[in-house]
Amino acid sequence: MAAVDLTINGEAYSVNADVRTSLLDLFREHLHLTGSKKGCDHGQCGACTVLVNGRRINSCLTLAVMHQGDDIVTIEGLGTPDDLHPLQSAFLRHDAFQCGYCTPGQICSAVGMLAEVKQGRHSHVSETLGGDVVLSDAEISERMSGNICRCSGYPNIVDALREVAGDRS
Repeated sequence: MAAVDLTINGEAYSVNADVRTSLLDLFREHLHLTGSKKGCDHGQCGACTVLVNGRRINSCLTLAVMHQGDDIVTIEGLGTPDDLHPLQSAFLRHDAFQCGYCTPGQICSAVGMLAEVKQGRHSHVSETLGGDVVLSDAEISERMSGNICRCSGYPNIVDALREVAGDRS
C-alpha cells in the first residue's frame, strides 16, 4: 500500500492504495468517480480516456502512483449539468451517442484532440506539416482512432467535433 496524492478535476485527493492500482480503478473503486468506463481494460477501446496534464491517456494502462503531482481531468471535471462543456453540448445536439458507454472517453479524447489541433500539432495523416491543421475526415479518424463506439455513432460524433472546432475541414 502507498499514499497516492492526486489532483483530479481541481480537487486534491489522498488515497491509500495498492501500488498496482490503475488510475481507472482508483477513480472508480476508491473515489467513486464512475464516469470513466472500464471497457476492454487493455487500452484498445478508449472508454477510460482522461486528460493528464492536458494530454489524453487510457487510464486503464497507467498506475495511479505514477501521477502524483499531475493535473487529471475526468468527464466529471469537464462540465456540470447546468454548465456543460461545449463538446458535451455538441454531443447532445448531434445525438452523438447511442448506448452512451463510450461517450465519456470519446468526449475526453475529443477535448485533448482539439487542444492538439489548436496548438498546431500535426499528425502523420496531416496534409502538410505547416500552417493550420485541417480536420479532414482522415485527420479526425486518425486522431480519434483509439476510441471505439460499438453502436457506430461515428458520423454524429464527427459532426459534434466539427461544430466545436469551427468546422476546420
